[in-house]
Amino acid sequence: MAENNHHVPGILAQVGRLARSGAGALQNRIELFAVEWEEERLRLMQALLWAASLVLLGALAILLFTAIIVLLVPREIRIYVAGAFTLLYLVAAVLAGIRLNRVVRRESFPETLNQIKRDREWLDSLK
Repeated sequence: MAENNHHVPGILAQVGRLARSGAGALQNRIELFAVEWEEERLRLMQALLWAASLVLLGALAILLFTAIIVLLVPREIRIYVAGAFTLLYLVAAVLAGIRLNRVVRRESFPETLNQIKRDREWLDSLK
């Protein structure tokens, strides 16, 4: 009879393997969180830029509406010129507001949350 050379791993080896797997998964999650943190920081900067654009363009619309009525055009067409500039800046402000809304509404840390959900589903399947 041939001698059996298969060694059944001990509990310590299994615990060590489980610990290494857990540490590897934790490291992956931390690295993913770090990448998404940077993305969120950049998204916040982008949102602040669009918010500043919205405020500036809105203020310009009001300022130009008042200034154009008083200056530069013959009396008969002042209202039309002022209305055209006001409409131009108002449209720009609305577009900036729409863009800002899109940036702010995007979900934060989507991949990290997705990975945690997968981990939870996997752990639940082991029961």
